[in-house]
Amino acid sequence: MPKVEIYTKMLCPYCTRAKALLNDLQTTFTEHKIFWSPKKFEEMVERSNGGRTVPQIFIDGQCVGGCDELHTLNREGKLAPLLGRSSAD
Repeated sequence: MPKVEIYTKMLCPYCTRAKALLNDLQTTFTEHKIFWSPKKFEEMVERSNGGRTVPQIFIDGQCVGGCDELHTLNREGKLAPLLGRSSAD
């Protein structure tokens, strides 16, 4: 199963929406909360090649973008294969 990571901050509706989609897809993920950790924020920016907005979502170390990009991948049937599933799952 691919490793899914999401960088978030408190009270972010996009973070909540992205996590809800991952939960709906029964996907286990690691959440990195950047609100209290400048070090985690710097890590996120570096890993996402300059992305400074949240959420930033990674699947097996590859940045797939934020909430909108995650939902687009799902709508286009491209998210399931990234999560190691067929689109019929």
